[in-house]
Amino acid sequence: MGSYPGFLFPEHSRFFPGQRWVNISLRTLHLIGLSGVGYGFFTHGHEMNWEDFLLLTIFSGASMMLISIWSNGIWLLQLRGQAIMLKLLLLALALFLPAWRAVLFVGVLVISGLISHAPGDVRYYSLLYGRRIDRLPASS
Repeated sequence: MGSYPGFLFPEHSRFFPGQRWVNISLRTLHLIGLSGVGYGFFTHGHEMNWEDFLLLTIFSGASMMLISIWSNGIWLLQLRGQAIMLKLLLLALALFLPAWRAVLFVGVLVISGLISHAPGDVRYYSLLYGRRIDRLPASS
């Protein structure tokens, strides 16, 4: 496995009992949070406390990320993980650039739709390796 740490990059992905249902539940919470954040961003926060929805979005998204990284850190090297990092950057920018919140939020939604529904060859593509990777290459 080369110089990659075994804990972060196990030979076989890890799973825990009920992981699929935990992910489904977190994704549902994430969609609820995103809906509230979107409303807040598009209406400039009038008539509701969208920050609570932002916290729900951050908690659920971070939890899903941690599960993915724990399962197999290769997720960080694949486009699906890198797209999440880009979305986090765009959301962080939205907090500091209020006039751009709606545009940045739409960018997050576009990235989400494209990556989550893209074929495996796209989602599992690695910019680092220049090809799809399902496991780390064996060391030379």
